[in-house]
Amino acid sequence: MSDQPPSGPTEPVPPASSGAPQPDQAAPGQPGFAAPGQPGFAAPGQPDPAASGQPGFPAPGQPGYPGGQPAGAYPADPAGQPHGWSWPAPAGGSPADPHGWSWPHPAYPGQPAGMPPGLDPDDPLVPPPYAGFAGWSARCSGVLRRGWRQLLPIVLLGQGLPAAVIAVLTLWLTPTGQPVTSPTGATTLPDGYLRDFSLLYGAVLLAVLLFGPLQSAGWAAGTWVVTRQAAGEPAGVGAAFRYGWRRAIGLWGWSLVASLLMMVGFCACFLPGIYVMFAVALFGPVYLFERQDPIGRSFGIFHKRFGPVLGRVSLVVAALLLTGGLNALLDLLGQAAFGLDPMAAPGTAVGAVLLALVGVVLAVPGYLVQLIALLVTYTEQRAHEGPVNTARLAAELG
Repeated sequence: MSDQPPSGPTEPVPPASSGAPQPDQAAPGQPGFAAPGQPGFAAPGQPDPAASGQPGFPAPGQPGYPGGQPAGAYPADPAGQPHGWSWPAPAGGSPADPHGWSWPHPAYPGQPAGMPPGLDPDDPLVPPPYAGFAGWSARCSGVLRRGWRQLLPIVLLGQGLPAAVIAVLTLWLTPTGQPVTSPTGATTLPDGYLRDFSLLYGAVLLAVLLFGPLQSAGWAAGTWVVTRQAAGEPAGVGAAFRYGWRRAIGLWGWSLVASLLMMVGFCACFLPGIYVMFAVALFGPVYLFERQDPIGRSFGIFHKRFGPVLGRVSLVVAALLLTGGLNALLDLLGQAAFGLDPMAAPGTAVGAVLLALVGVVLAVPGYLVQLIALLVTYTEQRAHEGPVNTARLAAELG
């Protein structure tokens, strides 16, 4: 093979018309590519390597061609690089990409490198994966600030009303007789004690079943309000309950399944019941947004993100235990003030009922914490699985 450069011009040939590439003279009929064994071609808009004294890009096993590119080079675009095609994207955009639409997108403040695009650090409902507990708590407090006026009547009707009815039934049907311990240590039950207790628990169970759809409608309505408000859409109480009733029966059915699983766990041993309670805690949001396999999906989220989910749900349980402790304290005060049979006289009956209603009102903050915290916990885990935002979640609710 000759060491002499090929004959012909060694400088780039101007194009015949503006912006149109010329066919490669080294390989007639093949546009823009040199034939095998011929010198390589310069990148579009870049100077010829040979012009700066650097060898070109030879074919494998062939020497370089110092004479420069034989074929016509692609002319540079006078307008510069196409919009948004810079790599990597400079922070805050560039003259060619003033809006930062290049790939990869520059990281948001505090965002780890390599975070996939599509995550909004300012989303009012979905904490970014890198935000941690601070991002989660900020979303929870934001939800409460935006929606407490709509959520309060929803929680009072969906959760407070059933709780008030059950509290009054408990006052009315609780057996007045107490077990008596004989001198020999044997415990004697008063006449009709087991019958009265069976009546009490039967009435409470019936009330729970009857009010179950209403409670489920309340949870669905609250979720709808929170999501719609975060998306900047109107969310009235009436429209929320209309949505809630559409999802009530399905959500109620899955709540029965979750309750049975917890009951079996507590009957087998206390710790399995605690585990099941935490593992199924997110079945409600899963059903409302995904509407398939809420129990299994909740178990999967719990296992995949065990530490964060355990911590978030523990705070919900702590809030419910706190409100439950306040109600237990009110029960003790009621027994001390009105006796063991407050329904025996009108005056004590009215006082006991009013005290029970106060306990229901005190339980409302616990219901709000449960609704908001579990929903934001679910959206946080969705963000860890892939890009998601409030608009998408609002569309998934239907």
